[in-house]
Amino acid sequence: MTGPVRILVVDDHPTFRLGMQALLNSIAGFTVVGEAADAPEAVELARRVPADVVVMDLDLAGTSGVDATHAVLRERPELRVLVVTMLEDDDSVFAAMRAGARGYLLKSATPAEVERAVRAVANGEVLVAGGVAERVLGFVTGARRAATPFPELTEREREVLDLVARGMDNLAVARRLALSDKTVRNHLSTILAKLRVADRAQAIVRARDAGLGGAR
Repeated sequence: MTGPVRILVVDDHPTFRLGMQALLNSIAGFTVVGEAADAPEAVELARRVPADVVVMDLDLAGTSGVDATHAVLRERPELRVLVVTMLEDDDSVFAAMRAGARGYLLKSATPAEVERAVRAVANGEVLVAGGVAERVLGFVTGARRAATPFPELTEREREVLDLVARGMDNLAVARRLALSDKTVRNHLSTILAKLRVADRAQAIVRARDAGLGGAR
C-alpha cells in the first residue's frame, strides 16, 4: 500500500498498549491513530478514525478479542486485523482466523517481527507466527487427510467399495478394474473387516453416507 500505515491498537493492558504504540510510532511509515481497551471502544474507534490495520489482543476485559475482531470487521470489512497475544492454543488461533484476522503473532515477538507482520497484513498478506504456523499447517493438512473417506482402506479398496456402492456386482467390478473375480471377493472381505460391518449391504450404506458411489 502507498502512504503511511495507520494503526489502531486494542489491548486492555495499559503498559503493553503504550509500549506497542511507542514501538509502532518509532517505525518509518507507521503511525498509530488510536487506541482502545475493549471491544466497544475498538468498534467506536473503527467507525470514526481512518485506519488500515488493527493490532488486536485476544484476552480483553469483558469480552474476547475474537468477538472484538468480528465486531470491528462488521463495521469496517476493509480493515486488516493482526492479533498480538499471549495465547497460542489451537482454539484461540483458529477462532481468530475464522473471525477474519489476517495475522497472528505472540507478544514475545521481536520488534522486527512485529514490523514485518504489520507490513504483511497491511499489504493483504496472511502472516502467522512460526510455532503457531506449524500447527495451522498441521491442522490444514490433517483436515485434508480427514476429508478422504475411510483412510484405513487402501486406494484399491476404496475403488472397489466405490463401484460396489454404485450398484455393481463383483463381476462388473472385476471387469472395470481389470481384476479377477476372486481378487474382488478378497478385497470385499478385507473392506468388511476394516469397516466392521456384517455384510455388503451395510458396507454400501456406509460408503454412500461418506460420499462414495456417486452420492452427494
